[in-house]
Amino acid sequence: MNMDQGSQFTSFAWTDRLKRVGTRISMDGKGRCIDNVFIERLWQSLKYECIYLHTWETGSQAKAAIGRWITFYNHERPRTAHGGQPPAVVYFKTIETDQQAQSVA
Repeated sequence: MNMDQGSQFTSFAWTDRLKRVGTRISMDGKGRCIDNVFIERLWQSLKYECIYLHTWETGSQAKAAIGRWITFYNHERPRTAHGGQPPAVVYFKTIETDQQAQSVA
């Protein structure tokens, strides 16, 4: 599992649990957000397209709104890197292509 070096990921409780279940731990370099540029870009989009634009009365409302945004991001929001298609379309096409290739083999 690759993580940044935030305190929640470097705590003994977290790393010990991962080790106990046999998970290999990998951490980005300290202060190197470009080590995990794709997830950093996702967090930036979430903040600027959802979180900073709204105020919620409760944590439950925030959780629901963020969940809706993540669904939108994955299934509807076009991405230039994917030829104008949302990530889910590209992902499921890849799985379908892999399954077809396996059935032919």
